[in-house]
Amino acid sequence: MLIRTSSRFEKRYQKLPAHIKERAKEREQLFRVSPFHPLLRTHKLSGKEKEHWAFWITHFYRIKFIFLADEEVLFLDVGTHDEVYR
Repeated sequence: MLIRTSSRFEKRYQKLPAHIKERAKEREQLFRVSPFHPLLRTHKLSGKEKEHWAFWITHFYRIKFIFLADEEVLFLDVGTHDEVYR
């Protein structure tokens, strides 16, 4: 799985606490192998973001993304539930 990142994702990722960055790296590795693994709780968003998807880093933190192709995604945003889904 090829993962691209947006500038927003990059900026917001740098501001995450160290322990969340570490968990995000673990979840990204799992995502690369199995994007719909149950631990990730990958889900499609609705409303104006109906083309977007998200998966869990922790109960409070998410990564929002879109599929660009079968084996390519773009990470759009990262942060708490309220930050990512606004």
